[in-house]
Amino acid sequence: MPLFALDRSVPGLIVKIGNYPLHHGGVGAIRSLGRLGVPMYAITEDRFTPAASSRYLTKAFVWPTTGLECSDRLVEGLREIGRRIGRPTMLLPTDEEAAVLIAEHADALGEQFLFPRTDPRLPRRLASKQGLYELCVTHGVPAPKSAFPNSRADIEEFAATARFPVVAKNREAFERRRTPAVSGTTRITGPGELLALARGWGERPGVVLQEYLPREQAEDWIVHAYVDADHSARTLFTGVKVRSWPPHAGMTACAYVVPNPELATLAGEFIKHIGFSGIVDLDWRYDRRDGRYKLLDFNPRMGAQFRLFEDTAGIDVVRAQHLDLTGQRIPEGEQLNGRRFTVENIDLPAMLAYRRSGYTTPHAPRRARGTELAWLAPDDIKPFFTMLARFVRPGVKHLFQLWQGHRTNVSGRDRI
Repeated sequence: MPLFALDRSVPGLIVKIGNYPLHHGGVGAIRSLGRLGVPMYAITEDRFTPAASSRYLTKAFVWPTTGLECSDRLVEGLREIGRRIGRPTMLLPTDEEAAVLIAEHADALGEQFLFPRTDPRLPRRLASKQGLYELCVTHGVPAPKSAFPNSRADIEEFAATARFPVVAKNREAFERRRTPAVSGTTRITGPGELLALARGWGERPGVVLQEYLPREQAEDWIVHAYVDADHSARTLFTGVKVRSWPPHAGMTACAYVVPNPELATLAGEFIKHIGFSGIVDLDWRYDRRDGRYKLLDFNPRMGAQFRLFEDTAGIDVVRAQHLDLTGQRIPEGEQLNGRRFTVENIDLPAMLAYRRSGYTTPHAPRRARGTELAWLAPDDIKPFFTMLARFVRPGVKHLFQLWQGHRTNVSGRDRI
């Protein structure tokens, strides 16, 4: 049992922008706070998302967005939700767009909502590959060598001098909502392939060309933390990623909690130097060739796999933020090493893909000391079946909608 009590007068609201209904992080946050009696609300694409079916959700606000809306419209939509909730509510963004929106419009949202205040320009910079790389260079934090071409000529010059293979990624996190230059992380084997791809990138390529870190010489590590107003990590966790989907470039499919004091110190000092406050989810890659941890991504918000991490006091990053923003003490505890997190719908294909990949994680324990499943929970079973209905095939989804129809008509779902 947790060694603390949360202020149940302050609800939580899951804030998401864009269409990605199968998000286990939002479900995890609803359960984490809801199990301790905190009223939970969520923005959902429709009435039949896993988050909307959780027994711990007080109300779902159906508000389909694309990420292309103007910020004034999104801010006013959030404020309308705040008026409907009717009391100060803690915001929990699940994507970069939501985190940036909240930071850049803190004054407009601050009357109705609670959230950590940070430099309003910082989350957008951290969500940008170029912005993050520049911060890493400034503060001496290792990162994969990166180039940011601004023209076709820049790409031709890079192709003539670079060491291949390289990796191409979209420069800005928000490009996935528009027409992205590349689909996810793309490995490019030589100059000819790069120049051929670049024909579709336009006059101003929105890509970053990054050093390739061979998977057989690398390990993927993750750091999650809650950082207070003084930019100090009040709780910080380290773990190793065993599998992701898509392989080696996507979200965590399976990971373990593993102590890593060196990485914890590196991450904590970087966070403090840049002056960030709030929940963070950092992706690092350990390069065995030079023995350095290199920062790949800095997500200025709750990560989908945050429930991997909990300490002996029952604290995760979401609970830590709620305690801090409501003026309560965050109890100290040690991270539960050996704990495993598995995302059921993507770990099986990931497991098959990794069999011949050459990727190894020698630091991962051979046996888990407890497993947290992303979807299946004995006390909250419906999100699992809702996920299956949407993930497996449309016919199953349709049957589930018919079964749920009467209940959702009277369960208090609101549309924005």
